[in-house]
Amino acid sequence: MARRREFTVFSLSFLDAITCGFGAIILFYMVIVANIDLRHDLIVEEAAGEVDRLELRVLAGRKNLIQAREELASKLEERTVLDGLKRRLASEVEQTQEDFRRMTEESLSRRETIEQLEAELAALRAEIQRQSAASVTPEEAGNRIRSVSGKGNRQYLTGLRMGGRRVLILVDASTSMLDRTLVNIIRRRNMSREDQLRAPKWQQTVNTVDWLTAQIPPGTQFQVVAFNDKAWSLIEGTDGQWLTATDGSQLEQAVETLRNTVPSGPTSLHAAFAAARALEPKPDNIYLIVDGLPTMGSVMPTRPGVSGRERVAHFERAVRELPINVPVNVILLAMEGDPNAAPAYWLLALNTGGSMLAPAEDWP
Repeated sequence: MARRREFTVFSLSFLDAITCGFGAIILFYMVIVANIDLRHDLIVEEAAGEVDRLELRVLAGRKNLIQAREELASKLEERTVLDGLKRRLASEVEQTQEDFRRMTEESLSRRETIEQLEAELAALRAEIQRQSAASVTPEEAGNRIRSVSGKGNRQYLTGLRMGGRRVLILVDASTSMLDRTLVNIIRRRNMSREDQLRAPKWQQTVNTVDWLTAQIPPGTQFQVVAFNDKAWSLIEGTDGQWLTATDGSQLEQAVETLRNTVPSGPTSLHAAFAAARALEPKPDNIYLIVDGLPTMGSVMPTRPGVSGRERVAHFERAVRELPINVPVNVILLAMEGDPNAAPAYWLLALNTGGSMLAPAEDWP
């Protein structure tokens, strides 16, 4: 009886199948791993590209941010400048409106003053006509004129009244007192001291002071003050003091001092009226010898030249320095180029109860 073969699971065929399956699994794993590496490289490459794009966007954003900051700083600076300009323009508009309002008020005030002066002029003309009807005979009139020809009391011709217990004479000693025209003022300013002292207008000024001092009665208290950018007494050592007219020597001294004074400097009515205000007790009468509106105020100007409007403003501020209720009698030796001087001094004399005289070149 033949021997039966034993059956075993681990036969050659089975091992071949197992080996082939295992090789297939390894091959499949290698394929999968290769695909995974490839996809990983692609993902990394894409991520790197995205990072580069983001970095570029960040750099562009930083550049834009810097530019935006610079533009913002520029805009802020422009806004600051514009705000300053806006404030300045607003201030100028307010100042212009204030000037316009003040000029309107001044215009109305001057119009009322002109109407008042016209009414007074009409009254004076009527009074002249009335007095002319009752005038003296030619013989009597001739005697009167001869009695005051060149000397004596000429107050009835000028309207000036030399009265009061305390009399103050203020005389302008600025450069403009050298002549009546601007061209000649500049020409005489460059002449010698002797030529300046001989200037006709200055000689008339000195003679006017001489004539005024001759009208001061004995026993009257007086002071003679010259002024340009400052004020000083013509009698040395008597600033701010009243003097008493006795033998006339001090009056003569004041005239001689003025006669040897060369006109110079700008004109400050502020200094003159401040000197008047400093006197105690206050004057009963002020006699102001001047040729125009002031060219400066209380301080020395920092730039050359002065406009007509500024001169009027200097005058208005200086008038505030005057003592209250004191008549101001003005002797105006008018010069060219100052049309506002006559009405301004006329109003000053009118408002204070004084008088104004604009004499001819050969007076007194």
